[in-house]
Amino acid sequence: PPGPAGGMDLAYVCEWEKKPKSNHCPSIPLVCAWSCRNLIAFTTDLRNEEEKDLTHMVHIIDTEHPWDVYSVNSGHTEVITCLEWDQSGSRLLSADADGHIKCWSMTDHLANSWESMVGSVVEGDPVVALSWLHNGVKLALHVEKSGASNFGEKFSRVKFSPSLTLFGGKPMEGWIAVTISGLVTVSLLKPNGQVLTATESLCRLRCRVALADVAFTGGGNIVVATSDGSSTSPVQFYKVCVSVVNEKCKIDTEILPSLFMRCTTDPARKDKYPAITHLKFLARDMSEQVLLCASNQNNSIVECWSLRKEGLPVNNIFQQISPVVGDKQPMILKWRILSATNDLDRVSAVALPKLPISLTNTDLKVANDTKFFPGLGLALAFHDGSVHIVHRLSLQMMAVFYGSSSQRPVDEPSLKRPRTAGPLVHFKAMQLSWTSLALAGVDSHGKLSMLRISPSMGHVLDMNMSLRHLLFLLEYCMVTGYDWWDILLHVQPSMVQNLVEKLHEEYMRQNAALQQVLSTRIVAMKASLCKLSSSTIARVCDYHAKLFLIAISCTLKSLLRPHFLNTPDKSPGDRLTEICSKITDVDIDKVMINLKTEEFVLEMTTLQSLQQLIQWVGDFVLYLLASLPNQGSPVRPGHSFLRDGASLGMFRELMVVIRIWGLLKPSCLPVYTATSDTQDSMSLLFRLLTKLWLCCREENHITEPDDALIDECCLLPSQLLIPNIDWLPINDGIISKLQNKQLVRLQFGKAPGLVGHTISSQFDAFVRAPGQPKIDHLRRLHLGAYPTEECKSCTRCGCVTMLKSPNKVTAVKQWEQRWIKNCLCGGLWRKMPLSYS
Repeated sequence: PPGPAGGMDLAYVCEWEKKPKSNHCPSIPLVCAWSCRNLIAFTTDLRNEEEKDLTHMVHIIDTEHPWDVYSVNSGHTEVITCLEWDQSGSRLLSADADGHIKCWSMTDHLANSWESMVGSVVEGDPVVALSWLHNGVKLALHVEKSGASNFGEKFSRVKFSPSLTLFGGKPMEGWIAVTISGLVTVSLLKPNGQVLTATESLCRLRCRVALADVAFTGGGNIVVATSDGSSTSPVQFYKVCVSVVNEKCKIDTEILPSLFMRCTTDPARKDKYPAITHLKFLARDMSEQVLLCASNQNNSIVECWSLRKEGLPVNNIFQQISPVVGDKQPMILKWRILSATNDLDRVSAVALPKLPISLTNTDLKVANDTKFFPGLGLALAFHDGSVHIVHRLSLQMMAVFYGSSSQRPVDEPSLKRPRTAGPLVHFKAMQLSWTSLALAGVDSHGKLSMLRISPSMGHVLDMNMSLRHLLFLLEYCMVTGYDWWDILLHVQPSMVQNLVEKLHEEYMRQNAALQQVLSTRIVAMKASLCKLSSSTIARVCDYHAKLFLIAISCTLKSLLRPHFLNTPDKSPGDRLTEICSKITDVDIDKVMINLKTEEFVLEMTTLQSLQQLIQWVGDFVLYLLASLPNQGSPVRPGHSFLRDGASLGMFRELMVVIRIWGLLKPSCLPVYTATSDTQDSMSLLFRLLTKLWLCCREENHITEPDDALIDECCLLPSQLLIPNIDWLPINDGIISKLQNKQLVRLQFGKAPGLVGHTISSQFDAFVRAPGQPKIDHLRRLHLGAYPTEECKSCTRCGCVTMLKSPNKVTAVKQWEQRWIKNCLCGGLWRKMPLSYS
């Protein structure tokens, strides 16, 4: 339905299996955190019925495979009070009610294996607020400029100082926490792994801190807000400065203006809301806006305050005495209320937007005119199970979701809402994704719900505008390197073709340096979009093969060494590219003659160790040329390469390099099964490849291959055995099951019996079925039908590779370094169970 109720819907829920002896129950308080790489961390207490003890667990899921939960016994002895991801989404802080803080990072870069190596502690003093120090990186999204051609205008870098810098201006990493007794503690991570910790009282008169939050100012200071939990007490603000003096961490604090919530001074509501239950800065880098919620047993009220500079009126007497200093009024900082809600149902959780949308009047006006609302709404969850999204400045309702137990409003006022027996199911913790297009909530049963939030909050838009909204956010993810899974939730099959084309157009409008930086990211993005429509699914294979080709080309070219160290101009790799594009000869040896062969001399063991990668290049070229005659079928993988001059040019360069290496060590050459012994397969393929490349080397001037070339390619299957290409599996994640807007129910720890959706079934012909030999997609090694080696797979593209390297040669190490942290597509690795076959 359009209007507020059409703004949100449930995509999936995932719950715990009921076990007889030990059960996961929601911890109190329950906390969750969502990282920019779309990992969600949340807590439960594992209750063991027999020993009556609780284990405080931290669970980490990636949103694409929520059932594949990684659960770790946190080692916290008391309940976990805070979870915080860092800016890069690769480390997690957890803090507990005993003052212990732990820093978790991935073991071997695996998203389903975490360990805590460092931490800090304020013994016995519960932590109420926790944050990473700011690294000084702040972007602003300008909705007004969403039509601009340059990414730098749409997403501009805001001048912002890190909380603390190392020598040379590099931001220092670390965290800050506030404890219940009014202490602030800061820990700094030195590059050598040492932790420097200092603890200081927030102010001379220490008092109990029930709620607190941390924010940062552009000048590099930290602001802490605290409340003792009573709405009759002021909400206090402190400025905290951190410095390093003589290898020790030093903290200075000073008091800032405080405020009293308006509901306590309003005669009509004087004692109605005794407790302050939520206190949050609107964003980590917006220390001048704060959101407060006061509650009683059944109701809540929410207020938004802002810190303003105001002139201070001065008594006339002083004006005459004081010397005129440019007639400037003295200025003071003062908190002013921006907006407040009416009385609401009791609030159980709050989620704030992480998208750094620019809030100038023009940006807000354009956002309103085009109905682009991501980043402008914050979410409130209520005890009746419903969720409201309200505007972050006006607190006006933008969208609403009715939970299972909340009754939809009924027209007849006479129908009182019947109170159901027992407590209602409601969200105890919520987090918005980094683009604000999804909301995750963990409810009072420990169940995780994933909600879709429409970018227009349910307003019906024309297709063009909907595409523009999604495109703007995809570009934001491309520039920041954040994961874009939450945007894919909104892509309908009919949008895919358009989005891919428009994304490419926008990319081509950037300068060459930026294109170079984003070159692999955009290919990975196109691949994940193409998975979502049956008409584009074949191109997924092509895009992944293209990522593989780019990586191989960079690696092999980087192995070339200049013969004399002082050669001024170009690296051998650049010279190779230049010569290959200049000399368009179809004879491989005539191209080769123009290169300085001494730059290509490598050790024999190195060449031999590269044979599998060289074989892939050879096989792929043969496969492409053999598929040219039936190019009328775009459902076959490989189709898009036949028109892609840049990729064909890369293959051509690699063929030349391989030819030279083959003179040094014949056994590193690709192996072809040919029908005649005398045939020079490499030069035959090079000749055909060059002719095909000449047809499409200029992007805006592509010609059709002539009949002679097609005839020669028709003969290839009778001259050479055409290899099978091992395409990547079309992935096993959840996203393509969510397109028909039907709720998917999942269980933690149990892979769903995912009935292959119709899209991928036509592809099973190309992808290996179970029981067939498996392959290491990145090393191109065969692992056998039932692999004995431990493997890892990519959360995004499903690519599989062995965890441990079987090879010790430097060149291979150089190749493996390319994908040790992330897959070539940028996805996260997860360890696979040994029985994955």
